[in-house]
Amino acid sequence: MTRPVIICHMISSVDGRIVTGRWTPPVDGTGRDALVNQYFDIEKNYDADGWIIGRTTASEHFVKTAEPRKGSTGGLPREPYVAHPSAERLAIIMDHHGRLQYERSDIEGDHIVAVLGETVADEYLQSLQDRGISYCFAGSDGHDIRKAVDVLGRVFGCRKVLLEGGGRINGAFLKAGIIDEISLLIYPGIDGLSGVASSFDWPGARNEQPASGQALRLKHVEKRQDDVIWLQCRVERSGS
Repeated sequence: MTRPVIICHMISSVDGRIVTGRWTPPVDGTGRDALVNQYFDIEKNYDADGWIIGRTTASEHFVKTAEPRKGSTGGLPREPYVAHPSAERLAIIMDHHGRLQYERSDIEGDHIVAVLGETVADEYLQSLQDRGISYCFAGSDGHDIRKAVDVLGRVFGCRKVLLEGGGRINGAFLKAGIIDEISLLIYPGIDGLSGVASSFDWPGARNEQPASGQALRLKHVEKRQDDVIWLQCRVERSGS
């Protein structure tokens, strides 16, 4: 199996910011959440095999975080571990240093797959196995996204995955050139403050262009309820 199709599915204000609590309210007094929930409605229609977020997003919404565990690294093999081969949908979390502390093996029924760096301690890997949590590796430092995505297809059988991270993770996937489609809902409101997280936040040098060699072709545009706009764009790469 080839690597899965990666669809970056996000909702942002008109200025590209993604902290929903900061957005100006809808013009007619409708609750902000009613508009944001359209994001989840579209998510369900994609029929994806899983979704990807980073450690920061995971710790803000789902699990606890702590300092990386210290310990040996030579006992357990640095190979993918599949705890639940029959899992229908995956919650894939990029956690380079193994800082997340899980209390269960799923998030709202979706089986957790931790994507780690190979330098995490054996004790941390054993703790994941003990809790029935799957894991795989993204190179020695956890930043080899292409390797991790290939494993998601080859070992975990993923054919389509939604990338729903914060700007750092989305930016890393953009830099790696493995986003195939962008699904963006534009909320009819503004944040306006410099430095607030946006859909893509690659922390590179000022002269870097993480989207270099990539262009967007509009597939679909739709005005939805309460003035929410939905854009679907295919990512086309130079030479492809």
